[in-house]
Amino acid sequence: MSRRIIHIDMDAFYASIEQRDDPALRGKPVIVGGRPNERGVVAAASYEARKYGIHSAMATSRAIKLCPHVMLVRGRMSHYRDISKEIRAILYSYTQLVEPLSLDEAFLDVTECIEEYGSASKIGREIKERVRNETQLTCSVGVAPNKFTAKIASDLKKPDGFVVVRPEKVKDFLKDLPVSRIWGVGRATESRLHELQINTIGDVRRFELHDLVREFGKWGARLHELSHGIDERPVSADRETKSISRETTFARDIMEMGKLQEVLIELAKEVRDDLQNENLKARTLQIKVRYADFTTITRSFTFKEHMDQLEILQETAQLLLRHKVEPDPQGIRLIGIGVSNLTDERPQMPLLKELDSSGQNDLTRLLQDLRSSFH
Repeated sequence: MSRRIIHIDMDAFYASIEQRDDPALRGKPVIVGGRPNERGVVAAASYEARKYGIHSAMATSRAIKLCPHVMLVRGRMSHYRDISKEIRAILYSYTQLVEPLSLDEAFLDVTECIEEYGSASKIGREIKERVRNETQLTCSVGVAPNKFTAKIASDLKKPDGFVVVRPEKVKDFLKDLPVSRIWGVGRATESRLHELQINTIGDVRRFELHDLVREFGKWGARLHELSHGIDERPVSADRETKSISRETTFARDIMEMGKLQEVLIELAKEVRDDLQNENLKARTLQIKVRYADFTTITRSFTFKEHMDQLEILQETAQLLLRHKVEPDPQGIRLIGIGVSNLTDERPQMPLLKELDSSGQNDLTRLLQDLRSSFH
């Protein structure tokens, strides 16, 4: 039996939550994001706002020009995370084979659930109804034999869409869709495909595998598979968080080192909170700096042990900024902090034992050792 994969995609998630929570926003063009005088960007746009050409990642100032009466709401990430957890609880009630892609999107493999529930379509419809009833939000659902097709299916009839693609119908379903629907097809690749008279997914099938590999390398083989509706990637239930980061763009370019240090301290708090929320520790910390001319650099430091102590994260970020970043007379436009090399294992390592038993004295010693490594 072929697999049964469901792709769940919440509709304009952040913006829909704000409209749900505030009746005054319902039916209005709404964007969630930073303020225009702070060089903010749109994190989410309601469907009413999208009619004006507004989309996520657009500068807030541009969005306001497109729709002067758009309603701007500052994001509430902790609130969105809480609601995402409610939705994931619904998904996990059907199967443990859930692969979250983000707060508002996930794959499910329900192949082994068919006997209990009757069909993947029934599960998909039930999830839609439960999400609507339990959160007062809508989602779009795609049901198909693989991840590639299920994701396309969920996007076809947004918002509140429901599309089922049966195994024997996959190739017909894909053939007339634009080739840009294939993962990995960016503007440059799409332009080259059009030069080859490849405009739809079905057009790709006119080419032999070796021709596509000669033209596009290894990705040509992937292109060949996807055009025939072949995607063997499993739903990765153990998908791990690879990194956590926070950054901020300043309303004006900052030249004062003290101000930059203050911002890093606050960003480190947010990163530490995210680590603790996911019960993770980090071994590598990185800061990101973007200068006024948009030149971007990163500087990193790797600890001897995994850790999540706020004081260590803050001090390391400040040391990297102070000793590894060249000042620029034109100022700094953006600064960020991230952690990677994560683990959820919490063995009683010597360092942690010392910190737990001796408290601030050992923390002070650890900070001193950290500072000495930068001299």
